Amino acid sequence: MITGITGVRGRVRRAAAVVITTGAVLASGALTTAPAQALTTPTIAAKGGFVMNNSTGKSLYTKAADTRRSTGSTTKIMTAKVVLSQPNLNLDTKVTIQKAYSDYIVSNNASSARLIVGDKVTVRQLLYGLMLPSGCDAAYALADKFGSGSTRGARVKSFLGKMNKQAKDLGLTNTHFDSFDGIGKGANYSTPRDLTKIASSAMKSANFRAIVKTKSYTAKTVTKTGSIRTMQPWTNTNTLLSSYSGAIGVKTGSGPEAKYCLVFAATRNGKTVIGTVLASTSATVRASDATKLLNYGFAK
Repeated sequence: MITGITGVRGRVRRAAAVVITTGAVLASGALTTAPAQALTTPTIAAKGGFVMNNSTGKSLYTKAADTRRSTGSTTKIMTAKVVLSQPNLNLDTKVTIQKAYSDYIVSNNASSARLIVGDKVTVRQLLYGLMLPSGCDAAYALADKFGSGSTRGARVKSFLGKMNKQAKDLGLTNTHFDSFDGIGKGANYSTPRDLTKIASSAMKSANFRAIVKTKSYTAKTVTKTGSIRTMQPWTNTNTLLSSYSGAIGVKTGSGPEAKYCLVFAATRNGKTVIGTVLASTSATVRASDATKLLNYGFAK
């Protein structure tokens, strides 16, 4: 009988201990808080992608991030970067549009800022024409203006040398430019990681930042007779500027080999996320890919 009572008392003590322990756990909130949901890595259609925190350089997402691919007009980020890094640059310097630039557009069926032969256009306007409607005529004009040499061919070659030197100075080993606009000759390539680093470096320029976040720009050029021509507005091909809250750039690209590319950046709550998608399947899908990666980057 005494043994039975002792056994009952033991069971009561153990039950009380369980109740006390459970109460302590409940008080601490351990049982009331659901475990944090793991962040799902997004799936994108693009063959390559890379995202990083712009201020720290920390990698947030990679997909074939170091695979060399054709870059299309995202090449123009470096074109603009080279121009904006020229010593004693005067953005109001006027450049006369040559027939060679127009002929180049026609022969390559290239994207155009619709510059008029004989018009005088400022360097600032050419940069907007380069980055918003992705004008290959503007790219040619800038390469011709800021390259060195006695012939147009020599000046373009010199300008390409400056583009490649800047890539080398950034420590990029998977990037090479053989064109000022992305219409390459077989040796114009980069990677999602390298392009993101080029864009991040370019974004240090206030002028570059102002240009690539602009949705629409109307240039007033000077004609051969000295009158003012109001150009048709240039609309930015980067649809994220309208569709993604906090978007601040950067540049689209496309082509038969490049497919659909986008270098993108956005700022929310003081954090800037910047990245690249290469070889996506359409203009709509590249924007969707970028949106997924930006959301993921901000959530990390």
